[in-house]
Amino acid sequence: MLFSSVCFGQNKLPRDYGIISGIYETGANNAITDVAGVKVGHTTIMEGSDIRTGVTAVLPHDGNIFMEKVPAAMYIANGFGKLTGYSQVEELGEIETPIILTNTLSVPTAADALIDYVLSSGDNKKYVRSINPIVGETNDGSLNDIQGRHVTKDHVIEAITNAKSGTVEQGAVGAGTGTICFGYKGGIGTASRVLPKEKGGYTIGVLVQTNFGGHLSIAGKPVGHELKERKQLNSGDGSCMIVVATDAPLTARNLKRLAKRAILGLAKTGGSGSNGSGEYVIAFSTAEDLRIPYFPGENTLVGNRELRNDKITPLFEAVNEATEEAILNSLFAAKTMTGKDGLTIEALPVKEVLEIIEGKGKFTP
Repeated sequence: MLFSSVCFGQNKLPRDYGIISGIYETGANNAITDVAGVKVGHTTIMEGSDIRTGVTAVLPHDGNIFMEKVPAAMYIANGFGKLTGYSQVEELGEIETPIILTNTLSVPTAADALIDYVLSSGDNKKYVRSINPIVGETNDGSLNDIQGRHVTKDHVIEAITNAKSGTVEQGAVGAGTGTICFGYKGGIGTASRVLPKEKGGYTIGVLVQTNFGGHLSIAGKPVGHELKERKQLNSGDGSCMIVVATDAPLTARNLKRLAKRAILGLAKTGGSGSNGSGEYVIAFSTAEDLRIPYFPGENTLVGNRELRNDKITPLFEAVNEATEEAILNSLFAAKTMTGKDGLTIEALPVKEVLEIIEGKGKFTP
């Protein structure tokens, strides 16, 4: 049996129960931070009975990101969202700030905080005349008093300064504090893949903020139908933010191609990309040869070793796998939460899910 020797617990992730997404090995932490230099920080805001929100920060490297920009791209599968910074990334193919995730109505506050952060870093204030803050969001207004706009600039700066490498806390933390996924408690999830040496040996890391719906599928089984939850079948809208990091030497063109494949991993979990659900992917490369310095010096060229197109398919496969697992991790890690107006969103019923995967459920079309 898949889970015969495993005790049930809300801290267990799918992999602990033998649910493996794909064929590639994970990194040491099975997290986006397995891409060297990448850091993640959370600020979780839970106050009283109605405030359930937060901030998650992803730092591409631990240097001055404005002065050492990274190649990047974004892909929008469905544009029902408030992602800030898209047009400049689309035009120039680079990111110059940390990536911030939060709730929909806190995007302007987070962008303002990023401007403060960049201006206060190093000698930036001597040179900066324009900043392109990157802020993504999902709407946590069911569990959270979103109209109260409880995220402050200090909360954003805290997430950035707390960012670290190594293990990443998952579930109802940071920007995932008040999110809902497939009618159950969603949150932050992460996963990674490492390609074998013969396929380049590169690492792919994914972090997701899950707040979307559809018909949950795990290990190819129609888990959503089997659970027969009315809320599950009607949970169409919400949004999902996906952040992809890799150490593979990719410029904006192939990073956008990589970002597109992350949506395949979302689809494998049963996400339908409904009318009111924004699906966004932000992808960047940490390859030092491809960084874009603010001061070009004598060298007017950027990079000299971009990966060939015909070598990128394994990265497509890896991002697909890591995205699927990151989404499932966000569900398995999240706990039941009661929030605004007394609304309670249950955690995914793991025992029942595993029974369905083992074939003990009865599928009713």
